[in-house]
Amino acid sequence: MRAEDGSVRVWTIANQKGGVGKTTTTVALGGLLAAQGYRVLLVDLDPHGSLTSYFRCPVEGAEDQAQALFRERPLDRRDAFMDLLRPVSELPLWLLPAGMGLATVERQAVAVDGMGLRLAQALALVRGELDYVLIDTPPILGALMINALAACEQLLIPVQTEYLALKGLERMLRTLNMVNRSRGQALPHLIVPTLFDRRTQASVHSLRQLRNQYGHGLWPGMIPVDTRLRDASRAGIPPSRLDGRSRAVQAYDALLRYVQCEFEQRQAAGPGRSMP
Repeated sequence: MRAEDGSVRVWTIANQKGGVGKTTTTVALGGLLAAQGYRVLLVDLDPHGSLTSYFRCPVEGAEDQAQALFRERPLDRRDAFMDLLRPVSELPLWLLPAGMGLATVERQAVAVDGMGLRLAQALALVRGELDYVLIDTPPILGALMINALAACEQLLIPVQTEYLALKGLERMLRTLNMVNRSRGQALPHLIVPTLFDRRTQASVHSLRQLRNQYGHGLWPGMIPVDTRLRDASRAGIPPSRLDGRSRAVQAYDALLRYVQCEFEQRQAAGPGRSMP
């Protein structure tokens, strides 16, 4: 299956708090898309390389992949970009690995013009080669997260259903407002409740608070706590390849269909109006 117009749909998965399910969400959605026949690239922009480690790619050997996007001279050839990618499944699923060398990007960004657009420029080289790009981000605001937000057309914000994660969401939404002012129009975003455990009062209360405070931008479902996600991570494969009928995979499939439907509705409505 291919995007009819040859475009690459870019989604960023971000939150300014760790441990909320960003990497799991990236892998789960990427695996489901690839199973539909789409050509999918997963981009690891976190220097800790959680996404890279998930697929058993050695983080120490990934210094020349994602970091190559941010060298003084930008990538300007399609083949140079494609050479950085690593297949991670028998499905049409690839990974742009990351390592600790990415941490130097924050220092470089001060001295190099246009550093915040490097990922968007690289992805422009592969129009027609990929259908979806999903970007996993570090949990801090900096040049890497700015690159991910500048490159994407859809932002997904996983939020663990517990009190401290709600505070990270507040920081993320402030960052989004700043990015929206810079872009001149709103970046579509969706808050995704994760790690929901209906047996705990804290989880139930946090989900209720999310619905009361962020109902308009909140996915109506939730991703449950599910040991099959941990099993998939241990096996280094997308959760849907391990157990397509698990509760979490079914929830991620519902999330994917929701986001795809929202995208199609926006496309039918035409370009959004610029912000004042």
